[in-house]
Amino acid sequence: MSLSLSVVLPYSPTTASIAARFAQALAGRAEVVLAGEGPVEVTPGPHVHVLSGTVGKGASIRAALEKVTGAVTVLQDPDEAYTPECYEALCRPIQEDTADAVFGRREASGLRPELLADRALGGFTRFVTDVGLADPLTGVRAFRTEALRSVTLTSEDDAVDAELVVKLAAQLYRLTEVPLPLQAVPRHTLAARLSKLRTLMRYATVRDDADNQHEGYSTLERMDGANNYNAWLGGRFREHLGRRVLEIGSGIGTITRQLEPGLELLIALEVDAFYVDRLKNLFRGKPHVRPYLSDVALADWKSLQKEHLDTIVLSNVLEHIPDDGAAVRRFRQILPMGGRVVVLVPALPQLFGAIDEAVGHYRRYTPETLRKVLEENGFTVDTLEWMNLVGIPGWFMNSRVLRRRAVPRFQLKLYDRLAPLLAEAERHVKLPVGMSLFAVARVTGEAG
Repeated sequence: MSLSLSVVLPYSPTTASIAARFAQALAGRAEVVLAGEGPVEVTPGPHVHVLSGTVGKGASIRAALEKVTGAVTVLQDPDEAYTPECYEALCRPIQEDTADAVFGRREASGLRPELLADRALGGFTRFVTDVGLADPLTGVRAFRTEALRSVTLTSEDDAVDAELVVKLAAQLYRLTEVPLPLQAVPRHTLAARLSKLRTLMRYATVRDDADNQHEGYSTLERMDGANNYNAWLGGRFREHLGRRVLEIGSGIGTITRQLEPGLELLIALEVDAFYVDRLKNLFRGKPHVRPYLSDVALADWKSLQKEHLDTIVLSNVLEHIPDDGAAVRRFRQILPMGGRVVVLVPALPQLFGAIDEAVGHYRRYTPETLRKVLEENGFTVDTLEWMNLVGIPGWFMNSRVLRRRAVPRFQLKLYDRLAPLLAEAERHVKLPVGMSLFAVARVTGEAG
């Protein structure tokens, strides 16, 4: 440990003495910031800050972050179950730049009620956020300080633990965990657990992690959690990729993650800075993935031509572009003869409804209209297939009948369970119709 590490200890009157012992143990080894309600027996110094006027864990963490100077910050619950000796292992993934936040996975076993309650809350947190953490509400976590400060925390009390996971996951930061040996079972009050549960319920139902300031995000975030469905789409795209790929409209990186393994270059073009910030978080440490903020119409196509791209991928993007024909002509201009465009679009204009409006669709395609826009602008269509027959009733009911503006999370989870079966079935059966169209087209002529 070193003074580039800051340790934040949010305390209450009942944990002030434990916080003081932590601060004494860390003296000279790291910067320490204690924040909480009431006095604490710690002498402030150049690397020890005491903020004794804050009430509530969330408020204390926010106040403490204003004092933090280290590149890495550890949030530590003052609890005798924990020990600073775990910090080295906790911070290592951040120092190696393989993670932005590391959670100490509590290794306690047994059927004690408090352990079962914490496991249940952890499971619900995974459901809400789709993070792959066994213990997302642990009391010891390390963060890249820059990442921690980038999230806007509003909780006053223990709900901040749940809010942190939701918002870090939503910004697509790299989260991991390391095993954490315990000296005892951590102590949590019923009120603290209920506060976390209420916050998780709120984000699972009536709010998204951007606090409803970015409407289309809800649908993208929920689709990002449909792991089986996304793997199905990723498999279809990877069959037709070259080595140097341009993805148009990368969103929050749902399909980008499926494309990037094994590629020499993947340029992830996205028009919305809200999403580009998340792409940068998601692919930090992967230099072959380059997020690129631009509208299709305003992109520097001459520079892109110098990248020697061989494939352009659009996953549910072409329908967002007002002049889809002009966009396809631009794709033709930067691809060599034989270069490919691989496209997935929503199908059947009869399904156009509230969800399409919410995410900014201009149209849904038919086989004839998709073929026309590709073949009139310099491409020859090699593959044009329906996909996802089973999804039609749900989309029609939600988007057309109920006028919902996002896919309900529970329905999507259920559908995702069926996705592997649907993928296998559609490999062997030629569909007569579907809610999507998948096309692969080659450059064979000049753009019109």
